[in-house]
Amino acid sequence: MNALIRMRLAGFLRTGRAVAPLLAGLITLGTLYGGGRAQPAEAYGVSAVVLFPVLAWQTKILLDVEPDVQRRLAQVTVGVARERLAGLLAAAVAALVTVAVALLFPWLVGGVSGPVDPGDRSIPVGLALGLWAHLLVVPAAVALGALASRASVGGAGYGVAVLALGAVGAVGAVVLGLTGSVAPWLAPPIMAAARTTGGEAAALTVLGLSGWALAWSGAVVGGYLWRRRARG
Repeated sequence: MNALIRMRLAGFLRTGRAVAPLLAGLITLGTLYGGGRAQPAEAYGVSAVVLFPVLAWQTKILLDVEPDVQRRLAQVTVGVARERLAGLLAAAVAALVTVAVALLFPWLVGGVSGPVDPGDRSIPVGLALGLWAHLLVVPAAVALGALASRASVGGAGYGVAVLALGAVGAVGAVVLGLTGSVAPWLAPPIMAAARTTGGEAAALTVLGLSGWALAWSGAVVGGYLWRRRARG
């Protein structure tokens, strides 16, 4: 299965498909940090929110690179379950690389402010919360991108429709995640995580939001696997 993961990542890179989401992410982050400096926790919280649709789109592109015939051959070779897991893991690896770039980017462009005094712990705390907020987004984005992939939806027309729904879902994740939302559970807790990075982050809050994100991602991955099984 490791070879299949490497093959899918290599196909994603060698075909140049990785360039578009990377540029989209850099342009988005450049716009975000172009307004001035911010504390790391606050900056990273917003960064995780805006990266959510980029990572979902990147996942769809990665999973769509492989031809359908090659995917069926992979199922015969390693088994159906391993083939599907390999795709999700390859997308997760690509998402983690993008997250690493997003965490480094503001320091390169001067988008974050340093400590106020020698005893200021805002930098290590902000880095820890920022890393958590970005890692929280990864499984949700990978799940949404997989659900929108060609292997899940079939023809190009359906793919366009699911892409549109994915874009709406990305906006909905922000709207439904606002304070006082009537149905916050319909979206991953990326807005709640962003608010947490900007305030006091209690351990129970971090654990609760992490569980929420994993449960939401698991439900969407379940939908993806059901669609793959239904399509054979």
